[in-house]
Amino acid sequence: MPAVSKGDGMRGLAVFISDIRNCKSKEAEIKRINKELANIRSKFKGDKALDGYSKKKYVCKLLFIFLLGHDIDFGHMEAVNLLSSNKYTEKQIGYLFISVLVNSNSELIRLINNAIKNDLSSRNPTFMCLALHCIANVGSREMAEAFASEIPRILVAGDTMDSVKQSAALCLLRLYKTSPDLVLMGEWTSRVVHLLNDQHMGVVTAAISLITCLSQKNPDEFKTCVSLAVSRLSRIVSSASTDLQDYTYYFVPAPWLSCKLLRLLQCYPPPEDGAVKGRLVECLETILNKAQEPPKSKKVQHSNAKNAILFEAISLIIHYDSEPNLLVRACNQLGQFLQHRETNLRYLALESMCTLASSEFSHEAVKTHIETVINALKTERDVSVRQRAADLLYAMCDRSNAKQIVAEMLSYLETADYSIREEMVLKVAILAEKYAVDYSWYVDTILNLIRIAGDYVSEEVWYRVIQIVINRDDVQGYAAKTVFEALQAPACHENMVKVGGYILGEFGNLIAGDPRSSPLVQFNLLHSKFHLCSVPTRALLLSAYIKFINLFPETKATIQEVLRCDSQIRNSDVELQQRAVEYLKLSSIASTDVLATVLEEMPPFPERESSILAKLKKKKGPGAVSVTDLEDSKREGGELNGGSERGQDPSAMAASNASTPSPSADLLGIRAGPPVGAAPTSAGSLLVDVFSEAGPTAPSAAVNDDGFLSSAPPSEDPAPPLSEADELLNKFVCKNNGVLFENQLLQIGIKSEYRQNLGRMYLFYGNKTSVQFASFTTTVTCPGELQSHIFLFVLSIVGTNLNCIDLDQHAILLLLNKL
Repeated sequence: MPAVSKGDGMRGLAVFISDIRNCKSKEAEIKRINKELANIRSKFKGDKALDGYSKKKYVCKLLFIFLLGHDIDFGHMEAVNLLSSNKYTEKQIGYLFISVLVNSNSELIRLINNAIKNDLSSRNPTFMCLALHCIANVGSREMAEAFASEIPRILVAGDTMDSVKQSAALCLLRLYKTSPDLVLMGEWTSRVVHLLNDQHMGVVTAAISLITCLSQKNPDEFKTCVSLAVSRLSRIVSSASTDLQDYTYYFVPAPWLSCKLLRLLQCYPPPEDGAVKGRLVECLETILNKAQEPPKSKKVQHSNAKNAILFEAISLIIHYDSEPNLLVRACNQLGQFLQHRETNLRYLALESMCTLASSEFSHEAVKTHIETVINALKTERDVSVRQRAADLLYAMCDRSNAKQIVAEMLSYLETADYSIREEMVLKVAILAEKYAVDYSWYVDTILNLIRIAGDYVSEEVWYRVIQIVINRDDVQGYAAKTVFEALQAPACHENMVKVGGYILGEFGNLIAGDPRSSPLVQFNLLHSKFHLCSVPTRALLLSAYIKFINLFPETKATIQEVLRCDSQIRNSDVELQQRAVEYLKLSSIASTDVLATVLEEMPPFPERESSILAKLKKKKGPGAVSVTDLEDSKREGGELNGGSERGQDPSAMAASNASTPSPSADLLGIRAGPPVGAAPTSAGSLLVDVFSEAGPTAPSAAVNDDGFLSSAPPSEDPAPPLSEADELLNKFVCKNNGVLFENQLLQIGIKSEYRQNLGRMYLFYGNKTSVQFASFTTTVTCPGELQSHIFLFVLSIVGTNLNCIDLDQHAILLLLNKL
């Protein structure tokens, strides 16, 4: 860069800056700026023969005003004119103004591009660098289109100076990041890669940034860079601090280049060439050995440079995950940093060990530091370091140390920062399930989790414990006893009430023999929490009450009295009101056998991946679970849980099928049909989807190949011939849902469910005409020969008039006697 002579100083600019600094108020500053802007505007408009020095001075003033936060709406053309100057200082100010103030969509871009082309072709290295810097700073797509093919040629040209090559490499990197589709290396690929062998370290440092970015997008095209990177890294690592004096930083040779080389190698798998791989392993061992050497300087810059290279080398070792010796050595080196006085080093060590813990070669080595990590979790003052310690405990956990780690994490939860409690809860729940060998310990852990951090226990966590208890007969009694004891605490979290209501409603009979947990005691304990709970929890408790009537007939009168009170049957919340009314009616009119069948225990949940893992996977940041963790957990989780989610809210164990849509399920534990009285959304729709859970919403429907209603234009004659009607009926030999009958006037659909000797059928009547069916009635009969085998129980028949495009629902319960 040419030297700036003393005469190039701009006295007018210095005076203006001094005036601005001496302003006593904001108003005085604005007044002085407005005066200067008026003067500059008059100079640009009035005096057409301004020399380069004056233009440069006024453009500098405009740039300074802009940097103070004021808008500049003129002077751009004068800055563009400065680009044609042959003086470095004038051209520099012009490029600086354009880089800062010119928008990438400006109309002046074409003029700027022409000036840049002239400078790039001038072969003046100073002007070329200024032009390349401007391209990189603006980085517009139009500039990329104009120069994307020119810059690679400058980069690889043999006569290009080293300083220009550095600028060209970084400029090309900028264009590639903004417009990757326009930067096509093609024939330049191999020549760009060979810049790694350049004698000038600055060129290599700039080129490796470009090659790393290109390799991440097109690894196959740049795979030849691996051997060159290893060769260059080897020369740097094996060199003494005096060999690279210009690039030695506090006795560490070329630390930035070393880090970039190690990062580039992480874009590729281990080298296939044995000689290259051996040389790379030797480099990594040398880096680990140097980390053990006494420091050559007490300056913090020396230790920072050494540690930067060390951590990049460890990241590469973890990435390869193929050298057991290196992995163990890396783990031991990181273990030394866990007690370092520098907080940043402790943080980085914990973060790197989290990744090492996932390797089969180094997992046992990581576990040896468990006490140090637990101590960090308890004593660290920095919350980010404590979070990394918790992440490492989660990563190093296995069956041998699960109880210790879970206990420590539960202990820490009581004082943990609020920002990480939810993630901690998820991790404790996952570890307790994944590594439990004793189901009673798992239940105790989750209940403690709810007690300690109930506000941060998501639905997925308490759903999961319900699913596992239902799927495991050997833990049901213990779970009922434990949750009963937990509910006796004066302050009880609502999530505990949910778990207690569900488990006691299902398995309260297993502890009812103890006078201290008699049926009435259980009911009174649950009902004492009723008024403190939210509406969804109250709905769950009402379902538990109706279960109690089935389990403990002696509580029927007490529970009916609760259901009959005005606060229930006249509740302002429609869900609670409907549950209370239906449960009261069901307990009054249903026989003992019907009640026992309808309110039987929930069946085991089907196998499915735990939703807690899915929730943790969505958590952002280094603490989030990896895909590998999810797959491992899915494989190992089957050893414990015996099943997973059911696809619905477990709190809905006994909600009526006629209820409005809610998180609850039906009495049989399976989804019912659409809500009663659901109005169609389109009056012009002739056929409605009677099997949609959200009610009839489709504008039209027809019968598909499976016998269901699907959206389709109505046919000219929707009435099927008799043979087709027989086919519809025959489908129900192997299907439970579909269209039973259809003609121009009426559509009849059926939805049925069967379990053991119980069947339930829904008949749906759709009026396809534009007039109302008056006095519409339905009759349910049973053929004489089947009367001794089938008991019909009609729950409800809705409506006597069937409006146009309306839907009526007819629910039937069938009790089949054993033949």
